[in-house]
Amino acid sequence: MDRQITQPTTKLAKRLLLTALIASSASGCASQRDVGVAMAPPQVAPTNSVAARAIDCQQVPSERETATIRPVGYNDGVVFAAPTLIAQAPAETDERSTGKGLQLDPPEADGELGVGELGDGSEGDKETVGKEDGNEAAAEKKEANSPSPNSPPASVDYFISTALARHPKLLAARHRVAAATYVIPQAKALPDPTFNNTFWPIQDQALETAAGRVGHQMSVNQMVPFPKKLQTKAAIASREVQIAQAEVDLIAREITESVRLAYYEVWFAGRAIAIIEETKDLVADLTDVAEARYRSGGSQQDVLRAQLETDRLDEQLISLRKQKQIAQADLATLLQQPVGLVPETVDKLDIADTPQQIESLISLAEQCNPKLRGLAWEIQRDREKQRLACLQKYPDFTVGVNWGLISDSSSVLSPVANGHDNISFNLGTTLPIWRDKIDAGIREASHRTSSTTRRLEAERDELYGKIRRLIAQADALSEQRDIYEDRIIPRTEDTLKLSIADYRGKRTDFFTLIETYRELLMFETQLARIDATLAGTIAQLDRTVGCPY
Repeated sequence: MDRQITQPTTKLAKRLLLTALIASSASGCASQRDVGVAMAPPQVAPTNSVAARAIDCQQVPSERETATIRPVGYNDGVVFAAPTLIAQAPAETDERSTGKGLQLDPPEADGELGVGELGDGSEGDKETVGKEDGNEAAAEKKEANSPSPNSPPASVDYFISTALARHPKLLAARHRVAAATYVIPQAKALPDPTFNNTFWPIQDQALETAAGRVGHQMSVNQMVPFPKKLQTKAAIASREVQIAQAEVDLIAREITESVRLAYYEVWFAGRAIAIIEETKDLVADLTDVAEARYRSGGSQQDVLRAQLETDRLDEQLISLRKQKQIAQADLATLLQQPVGLVPETVDKLDIADTPQQIESLISLAEQCNPKLRGLAWEIQRDREKQRLACLQKYPDFTVGVNWGLISDSSSVLSPVANGHDNISFNLGTTLPIWRDKIDAGIREASHRTSSTTRRLEAERDELYGKIRRLIAQADALSEQRDIYEDRIIPRTEDTLKLSIADYRGKRTDFFTLIETYRELLMFETQLARIDATLAGTIAQLDRTVGCPY
């Protein structure tokens, strides 16, 4: 019988070509390494409208893919790059940058030669030594610029910048943003293709066709979701990035407020200590006056009472120094520094004026408050999820190619066997027939959107009430401060001067003198407490608003 035998080299070349095509389609990971990330575009202010938006499955247009920029952001069909500024740790820290592809590889061990290191005194070694010398010089310069226990007092801005650069809670939040940016390309990607191979190890029981015996039957299948599904998933992932960034802003505001409140507590304790130390000089003068009066025939009780007052001030100093140490420990915890390296506070607080236009302040908080912005992005995310639930009504598709390896050896049964391989294509689709499940998913997403909308309304109402309370409190403290500074303390000082003169002239007793002195001490300490409380109230107002006013 006549058989048409194909040349072995031709069949082998065809099979090698198909194998190469399958391998290239299944291994696309290597080409994605070391892809640069472009800078982020300016942030778009979120829409705080809570009106429900109609779900339209055709809202997101298709975007244009680029080969040079790895798409890691998605906003209503516009692909943008990862927010490298928010993903990177500040330069003051030792954290590795996360803005260049999240380089998580461990550093090279000591003694290993990296790129450009020759190890034989060549230019590579000189370059490495030069870099090390430069790093040492930079470290010495940084250490020289760092505050020491003997450094001059620092303002609150220094403490805030140091805390924002080192606080682990904020660094962790920045890394969550960086991680969320890399969820977007995963959401946009197609599912992994599947590869199957069916073979017959027993030759006599193998499947035979007219072309010959089938040795292997391989197939590659790829599932292709319905159009807009992948884009909607990418939009959901992009909203998660924006929500994570709002959390970073919220944590930064919390840390800023905590630093300012701790700073003001340290300042108050230091100011109270300074007031008491100044008062001890006054009590020493009163003691001298009481002793002089005792020598001229006065009562020894006045001398003892003056000495007792000095002891009482020493006891107050112990309590205030302890209070200052506790406040410094809290501040050092926020700065991630030893207590001994925390510089002293300035002598006088720079207290900002209380804003008077409440409505404009509320409007500013509507735009800047991180919690409101985060909830606004959550509403957008839930709407995208609702849209994705609507898209589940449409089927997904499966495409594939099958390849059968045919043998035309002498043992085949067909007289016309030619050994040609079988190539076929297949097309499949899912059948979304379980409507109850799909409708339940749509209703679930709708209720979650409504829940987030109500949370935003509740947070907004609470925010407005807090702003009004803080402004009222700041106004009251500011008025009290003016009364103490302009009226109460000057009049008490004049009264004390007259009491001292009357006591010297034996026109009043020592008890009246001591009471006047104690009132002056109390009023000066109370003024310092009002200053610290007013500054803390403005710090809380700054955090509530979310941006400078």
